Amino acid sequence: MKIPAFLLCVAFIAYLLRFDYKLTRNKVSFCLWLPTAWMLICASKPLGIWFGGADFYSGSSMDRIFLTLCFFIGFIILLKRNFDWTRLFRENRWLMLLLIYMLITLFWSDLPFVSFKRWFRELVAIIMALVVASDPAPREAMQSLFRRTAYILIPFSLFLIRHIPALGTEFHHWSGKRMWIGVALQKNGLGRLCVVCAFFLIWTLVRRWNGRDVAISKNHTYAEIFLLLLTFWILKGPGGAYPATAVVVLAFGLLLYAFLLWRRAQERVVRPFPIAASLTAMLAYGISIPYLTISVLSGFLEMLGRDATFTGRTAIWAALLPVASNQPFFGLGFGSFWTPLTRIHYIVGEAHNGYLDAALDIGYFGLLLLTLYLLSSCYRAVKGLLVDFDWACLWLCLLFMTVLHNATESSLNSLASHFSALLVFMALAFPAIAASKNTDEP
Repeated sequence: MKIPAFLLCVAFIAYLLRFDYKLTRNKVSFCLWLPTAWMLICASKPLGIWFGGADFYSGSSMDRIFLTLCFFIGFIILLKRNFDWTRLFRENRWLMLLLIYMLITLFWSDLPFVSFKRWFRELVAIIMALVVASDPAPREAMQSLFRRTAYILIPFSLFLIRHIPALGTEFHHWSGKRMWIGVALQKNGLGRLCVVCAFFLIWTLVRRWNGRDVAISKNHTYAEIFLLLLTFWILKGPGGAYPATAVVVLAFGLLLYAFLLWRRAQERVVRPFPIAASLTAMLAYGISIPYLTISVLSGFLEMLGRDATFTGRTAIWAALLPVASNQPFFGLGFGSFWTPLTRIHYIVGEAHNGYLDAALDIGYFGLLLLTLYLLSSCYRAVKGLLVDFDWACLWLCLLFMTVLHNATESSLNSLASHFSALLVFMALAFPAIAASKNTDEP
């Protein structure tokens, strides 16, 4: 049964990719497959787990070789395209300052070589984003990147869940409850993937409905609707073991998207200050929530089938806050806290709060730089609504969803995680996307 199911999965993925090929033929460079491969790994399991059974946290030679090739091939591509490096620093100063500061923290890290290897992942994320931004057709390239991720990883997740449970499912180490993980490392990673894919597919279908996106045929639209339904089905999980954070984040993102569409229909300009103030409030809540003894959302969590301790997260935060207070301003050094020993000691591999994880590694000064980078992205996205409404909407909604997601999950502590990588790609590619706007997208 596994082989026929696998062949059916591959055939469906090939059928979907055929639409992408027809849309991007003679437009997008073949080099786009490099950041596509990187993003597919970023959104799923590392190569060492897929092919070698290696532990994710200790890394593998296969992944190191892959990242090294991505860096050097991507750098050569940028050199051949005569990329303007001064523009990169001019338009993304807070992101570049954050990246540089991450490197500086290696000087006081207890594990400088490990920290450098993890910082190198951040640098590769920047290079991959620049390859997309410098593509001859950046608009089509960015959209193809989203499409390929959804077209490949969602069907393959279903296959793993249904037919290879050793890879596609896991059991909670405390409750013993069965959970779906698909191509991801754990349940919340699959939830994050489903959120991104579902939102992108809805964004695409809305644009298509309004005549700002073109499908190859009706079958293309039907296939994407089916893929969207499949994404929702995977998101629900088995029984009550669904990723509650992902469900809330997706609902919030869709509400924000509906609000922006309504404002445009009313021909009202979205002002930067109220949006930036809302994002600041969400950031403040995300940063402060580990310090709160009683959650203001306890009733809401119980409605979602989760307890007021954020499913045990408060105990994790209570154990990690004293560690963060030991080096509060500059942190312990980027990527130096979570090691095999600390994971055994705390029985978890992350703080389940992206801001606390960032504070552990780069301190509150680094967290300030991260906040300024997010706020500058927010300001640029809101201003971009006047230039390219649809793509600025996508950027802004992804930004808010990421900030909300990191209140109880961790991804902002690394630019190479799926959510954070998408924000980097949008920040670096949006100027080129807006500049390439054509008459087909009013």
